[in-house]
Amino acid sequence: MTVNVNPLSEEDLSLTDSARQKMQELAGQVEEPIEGVRVFATPGGCSGVNFGMTFTDQLAEDDNVREYEGFKLIVDSGTLQYLKGVEIDFVNGDGQEARFVFNNLQPIGGGCSTCGSNTGGGCG
Repeated sequence: MTVNVNPLSEEDLSLTDSARQKMQELAGQVEEPIEGVRVFATPGGCSGVNFGMTFTDQLAEDDNVREYEGFKLIVDSGTLQYLKGVEIDFVNGDGQEARFVFNNLQPIGGGCSTCGSNTGGGCG
């Protein structure tokens, strides 16, 4: 069954070169067939929402997709409303553990003032 998905633009959600390269590397290591990397939201955190990523083998009608070399970035419409204008970066250095960071997050009400900073800051 073919699923009609919406295109995901660079203005909706962007990846830095390091994030794109790391996702491409990780997607290439998965042994089972996948559709791509799904960005998802769960309730919680100081912005009211926590974000994560996982590999997925399914596409849904409300998914937004952008194809990169070696993988697709997939975000459902419900999650995309929280990610408009966000940049995903991959940081590895400065004595910190390597991780993906969501820059430019907009607070969803409540929480602490350091969330959504341009520096990819968190709470605490």
